[in-house]
Amino acid sequence: MVFKVYSDKLIEYFKANGINIGDKVRVSYGSISIEGELMPSTEYNDPEVLVIKLKNGYNIGIGFSKVKIEKLEGAGTPIEFPKASLTERKDLPNISMIYTGGTIGSRIDYKTGGVYMLTKPEELLYDVPEASAIANISINPLLSIASEDMSYIEWQRIAEETSNALNKGARGVVITHGTDTMHYTAAALSFMLQDVNAPVVLTGSQRSSDRGSSDAFMNLICSVYAASRSDIAEVGICMHSTSSDDECAYIRGTKARKMHTSRRDAFKSINSKPIAYIGKDSSIRYNSQHRAMPAERQDTHALTKYEPKVAIVKAYPNSEPDIIDFYIGKKYRGLIIEGTGLGHAPVSTSHPDLLWLPKIKEAVDSGMVVGMTSQCLYGRVNSS
Repeated sequence: MVFKVYSDKLIEYFKANGINIGDKVRVSYGSISIEGELMPSTEYNDPEVLVIKLKNGYNIGIGFSKVKIEKLEGAGTPIEFPKASLTERKDLPNISMIYTGGTIGSRIDYKTGGVYMLTKPEELLYDVPEASAIANISINPLLSIASEDMSYIEWQRIAEETSNALNKGARGVVITHGTDTMHYTAAALSFMLQDVNAPVVLTGSQRSSDRGSSDAFMNLICSVYAASRSDIAEVGICMHSTSSDDECAYIRGTKARKMHTSRRDAFKSINSKPIAYIGKDSSIRYNSQHRAMPAERQDTHALTKYEPKVAIVKAYPNSEPDIIDFYIGKKYRGLIIEGTGLGHAPVSTSHPDLLWLPKIKEAVDSGMVVGMTSQCLYGRVNSS
């Protein structure tokens, strides 16, 4: 859940009456009064609705337009997290950390029950102080969104910021990201970033940092170590390789896929081995061939031109190819068909309305590029 402030109208009211998040307040509606602590709002709430935590621990929502709010004596202080001190060390490499959102960059506050997105370096490193002993970290709070809300526009911004950081001398880049679509971003960056001259590491967490089983700490430590110590000049994902806290796998960006909804080792390398394993003991075990950092670094270029009108269509038993008409009508430039097995679609069925080949020909004749891939995660469409 992403932290979000209340509406501008409510914020002005709070300021005028000296009310802060976490304060004890009395909310009155006619003869009814309710006391509790004012909680932060979230992106899922109506910004005009007050969220109050009652003494029994339950939260309630009250519309602002019909109530009177009174700050009580002995009110709480504004919420602040402890901060870790950041001291730059000349003996450590400098890396950039681009923050885009996700569970890894949030913390629950047990006083209010609210979840806060962290953007200040000292707040992030308070949870993982070991990271500041590995490298000097410069944090770029670029985005604060859920990964399912990513689009090619955000990919372009991340690519540009990554190339800028590398070209300014960063030893590597860590990108914190929500896990649901992290593999999409990793693949997009793999194509957008040309002449990558240092590690570009995406990481996140399956479980929030307030849980004892959180994977956030080790994922971040391993990613910082990979960015600052490995010689991998490629885009990759660094996450738990097993469900235990022993090591993380560095998976090539074009080979990574999220394979489980909640396991800590959700990301797997498809059709290839992970590039390396990063141990919690600050070790790097290279596992396959990779592009190494060049002796003399040249600029990394972000080629961010992108064609958004490309779609994916799945072929399956009884699937009607008429869906292709929609993309032809919308003037799509490309269509990828997820075929069965080696890349098959119904082309000889006895049911004329289920024949795919005529519709594929119509798409090609309209100027659309049509490609075929397989729904199978492993193997190739080339049978030879």
